[in-house]
Order: sequence, then structure tokens, then C-alpha cells
Amino acid sequence: MGEYVRLEVADGVGTIRLDRPKMNAISIQVQEEIRAAAAEATERDDVKAVVVYGGERVFAAGNDVKEMADMSYTDMVKRSGPLQSAVTAVARIPKPVVAAVTGYALGGGCELALAADVRFAADNAVLGQPEVLLGIIPGAGGTQRLTRLVGPSKAKDLIFTGRFVKADEALAIGLVDRLFPAESVYDEAVTWAKQFAGAATFALRAAKECIDRGLETDLETGLEIERQQFAALFATEDRTTGMRSFVENGPGKAEFEGR
Repeated sequence: MGEYVRLEVADGVGTIRLDRPKMNAISIQVQEEIRAAAAEATERDDVKAVVVYGGERVFAAGNDVKEMADMSYTDMVKRSGPLQSAVTAVARIPKPVVAAVTGYALGGGCELALAADVRFAADNAVLGQPEVLLGIIPGAGGTQRLTRLVGPSKAKDLIFTGRFVKADEALAIGLVDRLFPAESVYDEAVTWAKQFAGAATFALRAAKECIDRGLETDLETGLEIERQQFAALFATEDRTTGMRSFVENGPGKAEFEGR
């Protein structure tokens, strides 16, 4: 368990909880603790889905600018890879991941939310990629994941201007998927994640990998990734269980073991 980031597990759901007062600024230490929490969530069999959460007040207001202010080009050459890969570690968790966004999710905080599979936000949340206002660009996946999520024109508007996006606009452009009252965002995210507690673990893993890897390549290659994953699932016990249950009892009644 890290000083500022911890993984809390209950009822099959792992919560990656950021807790660095006052605004969850993402320092080098926080980046490494996010990486460690993502690795733990990946490895633990009792974690079936993951919620990324910054607390009731704020998701994460951005990377630690004070820490970066005195870094040189050579400093950032060394640091930019680990910076990106810490967020990518969350994106690569082979389980459903939902970001529960409260308050501000700016810069590195927005990039962390983008690494989730879906984003639930408070109706008063504010998101954005304001790095250009500091004379830099997003460096932890923002130019790539935001573009893939909302399209190039909207991504360029947000990144070029650095403007903040309120919750209703974020929903309209697809930056977030659902809005809830601030006090219920986390509970709604946990409820969404809990539905996978008894799901076919390897089927979910395969589906996520097909979608994510397919987005990185051409259609023909994506279809081949899908074909291989589809065939491989016929080696799992869950496939046998699911099909037998369907034949005998109808759809949606299988009890999977995650094997």
C-alpha cells in the first residue's frame, strides 16, 4: 500500500484510491504508486473489476507542476516514459475499469480518467487538458486517448485551447459516459463494477484486449486478434459452463468460476 495511492478490495471490486491532499496532484511518487496499484489489481484473483477514485472532493487536479517546473529536457527524457507507462498500467488492467470522477480531473487527472474503460462523473465535475497554458502538451496519453474517444476535432479544440469542460458538455461529446449527483458517483461506479464479480473472467479479458488492441491497428489485423481470442476461449471451463447452462436453463443463469 502506497502513501498516497492504495488498492481497497471488497466484494470483487478493487478501488484504486488516490489520497494526496489537497488536490491529488500526481507527483512522481503518486505515478509509481498508481503503477503498483494497477499491477496489484491485475494480479489479484479476488479483483474482478476496478474503480479509480480520488475521493468526494476531487479526482485529480493534474500532474505536480511544482515538481516539474525545474526539470530540464534531459530530466524529462528520462521521466516521460515512466510518466506515460504509469497511466498505461491502468489502461492495461485486463478487467473492467471505471473512473469515478468528482470535482476536477485536469491534465494528468484527465489522462488517468481516460485510461479507464468507462467514466462516471459528478454533475459538477470539470475536466480538461490545460497543458498548453503551461507551454507544454499532454504527456501521459492525452493527445492519443482523448482523440480516440471524442474524435480529432473535439480533441484539438480541448487541447489547443486548454479550456475546462463542465460535466454536461463532457457527457455530450463522449468524454464521460454517465452523470450522477456528486454524492452518488462512487456508489454508482461500484454498482457497475460489481456486476462483473461473477462474470466469465477470461471472456471479459479477451473482449477488452480485442477492443483495445484492435483500435491500435487496421481492421484485418483487428479481426485476426478477435478470431484468435474467440477460439482460445473454447479452452476455458467458463465456456463449457456457460454453454451448458444456456442449453439446460436458458440465457443469463450460468455460475462462472473464472477458469
